[in-house]
Amino acid sequence: MPDSIGKRKRRDVTAKKAAAREERRLARAGRRRDREAGLIEPGPPIGPAEQSEWLVMPEEPEDASSEAPSA
Repeated sequence: MPDSIGKRKRRDVTAKKAAAREERRLARAGRRRDREAGLIEPGPPIGPAEQSEWLVMPEEPEDASSEAPSA
């Protein structure tokens, strides 16, 4: 068996993670510049609300007709 089992995959995964870190770093730096310029307000970004926060699911009434009949 060759000595390189899994090394290429690990190297690819490490490169992907490094690229993602760099993208996040650049995005943070851009937001920091925008905050200093007054384009966006300070603090964490406020995104759209999660569906569970604003969607109220109606409660279904529990009646005997919805249960399976017992034989």
